Order: sequence, then structure tokens, then C-alpha cells
Amino acid sequence: MSMSGVMSISKEECINRDRVIHLLSDLIQIYSPYFQEDEIMDYAYNWLSEHELLPDMHHYHEDKITGFRGKNVVGRLKGNKKGTKVLLNAHLDTVNICKGWNRDPLKPNIEDDNKLYGLGALDMKSGAAAMMIALDTFMKLHPEFSGEILYSFVSVEEGPFGLGAQALMHDGLCSDADVALIPEPSSGFSGNAFPCLCLGARGGINYTVRFTGKAAHAANPEEGISALVDASKVMVSLKQLETMKDEKLGKGSICIIEAKGGGQACSVADEASFTIFRHVVRGEDENYLKEEIQKAIQNASIQSGTEIEFREGPFDGSGGFDPYTVEEDHPFTVALNKCIKKVTEETAKVSYFSSIGDFNTVASRLQIPTFVFGPAGENYHTHDEFVYIDSVVKTAEVIYEYLKELLLK
Repeated sequence: MSMSGVMSISKEECINRDRVIHLLSDLIQIYSPYFQEDEIMDYAYNWLSEHELLPDMHHYHEDKITGFRGKNVVGRLKGNKKGTKVLLNAHLDTVNICKGWNRDPLKPNIEDDNKLYGLGALDMKSGAAAMMIALDTFMKLHPEFSGEILYSFVSVEEGPFGLGAQALMHDGLCSDADVALIPEPSSGFSGNAFPCLCLGARGGINYTVRFTGKAAHAANPEEGISALVDASKVMVSLKQLETMKDEKLGKGSICIIEAKGGGQACSVADEASFTIFRHVVRGEDENYLKEEIQKAIQNASIQSGTEIEFREGPFDGSGGFDPYTVEEDHPFTVALNKCIKKVTEETAKVSYFSSIGDFNTVASRLQIPTFVFGPAGENYHTHDEFVYIDSVVKTAEVIYEYLKELLLK
């Protein structure tokens, strides 16, 4: 009991193993594959409301490409003085249940005392649970602070375009943030031991190359121009090219994700196409990729006509994800590393994401330092996904300490 007669509460009462297990288990039991997040968004909204964290339900409609009507849960907690505006972001959707599970993917299961199994346990319901608990803890223990906390729990991160975060940016709900922390499983994704801090990520651009040849009877293929054969030649030529190397993000990569062509019986294919998902590093923009594919076409010595089509974005901007980095000596980086060391008693390993996520959208659209720091575990996007419980607890503690570091001025 405090001097004023108000019951005091400790950080340990707010952030602990039992609370993490309970909340994370609740989240895992709600099946929330992308495009099917209504139930889990309602759960998050209710939980945040019960803990007086002032959530709003953000409804959006993407009417250009998918026609999807989705929900995000967002909130803005204002301090009593001006200061840093911190954005915390997590996604609540998962991939669909895949084959091969040796356990019920929607029934949380603890094994070896520290492994919590379940769909989304690692990617990223654990990070979302850590964020929720850290928010509640900070507001309970420090109701007066400087600056603002902006938080968002978004949908369709695992689906096309990262629609939830894109809608958030489009509607300007966090456009004034100064720094962002996203508790994606940085250790689990990078393969580094916990704690691991990701200071950037490669980007990704999706494009299609279309080929127009000349139809002819299959008995006389020499009289036609096979768009399908020419597409195959360009695919091989493209894969032989060297991608750009970035000193921090590594090399870009070329992945052919779809190929189509032909279709008419007993005829030379006069149409064909293939689609590339191109992971990119800094400097590999659309203009660079246009030059790259033109070089592959030239090297392939084809006869078909070609057309390059980049995927269109759902809202404003392109349909791609821009690469980004944050400097190790940036004041926000230094502050976060200080908090990680305080909680874990270890220096965080520095890494960079090889793939894409909402962190690309936040960093590129808001032009702010965007950090990825979250739990450790294995088997994301496959069967028997699990997270190490102690790393979730420590992630919550790090988020809490970071809020203290930035806002208790």
C-alpha cells in the first residue's frame, strides 16, 4: 500500500511468464489467417479496452485490386508533455494451416518447459502479446510521461501488399511518428540467438514479363515464333545475371514464381509470360530492374515482342516494398541497445531481414528509424511452429524499457 492509500503494482506483476502464456494462448486459439481477422481484431480491441488503453477500430476498404474490407486496431496514448512519438506495430494474422502438423495448431501446447507450440506462436502473435503487455505495464506504472505512444495491430500482413499497414499509412493514422519498433521475431527469422536486433531489411518488387510471338501449326513450328520458348530463354538468361550487393543487406535475389504460355491445341504458343518476385537491396529500384530484364532479353537473342508490367499498389504508391537500413550509431538505436542489454544482460546481435514485412512499409512511408526486435523460436510458415516463452517475456520487458527510455524525460 502506498502513502496515498492506492495499491501499488510492480513491473514483475505486469510482465511475467504466466501472463504471457495466458494472453499468447488466447491469441493462438483464434484462427486468423489473412483476410479472416475479424475475430482476433475484436479480441484485441476488447483486451485493450479492458486495460484502459483507448483503442479504436480502424475500418478500411481496398477497392482497387482485392475488394477487401478489413480492420486494424489502433490507439494513441498522449503524455502530459511534448516529446517523442513512438509507434509500436504488430500484425495479428497468420498464414493458413499447412500440412504436417504433429500437434493441433490451434491448441497451445507447452513442451520442454519453454517451447509454446501453435500457429502464429512465433510469427507474430508472441510479439503482439509482448507489445500488449508492455503497453499495459507502461501505462499502469507511468501514467504521466512525455510524448505519445501510437500503437497498431494490423491485418493482412501475410497476404498481398501488407494491406493493413498500407491502409494505416494511406489514412495517415501514424504519419507523425518519430520512431517505430516492430516486435517481429528477429531472432527466429535471422537464425541468430536471442537477443537480435534487425536494423533494416531487403525490399521486394513483383513484376511480370509478357511475350508476344507468332502462332503456327505444330507440324510447322519453324513458321511461327514461340513465345513460350522465348520466355524460357529469358528466364534462364535472367537467372544468370549478377544482382547488386549491399554492404549491410547482402545481395538481391531473383525468384520466378509463375510462368504461363500456350494453351491452343497443336499450335505454336504466340503468348507467354512469367512473374518474378525480386528481393532488392538499396539501389535496385524499378528503373534498375527494367535495365536488368532488358539485358536478359538481349542476351537471350529472342524474336518475340516483350512488355514489362510492375505490380500496381493497392492504395497510393507502387506495389513494391522498399529496402531500408538504420544506422548503428543513431540515437534511437543506441537507446534501444541500452534497453536490450539491461533486460537480457547481453549485447544484441545486429542483423538485417532478408525478406519483407510491414517494417518496410513503415520505414519507407514514414521515413523514420524502424527497428525489428522480437522473440526466438522455429518453424514459422510451416508445421510445428513454436516460440521460446522466456524470449517473449524479455521482449515485453525490452519494449517497456524502451518506452521508459524515450518517454520519461
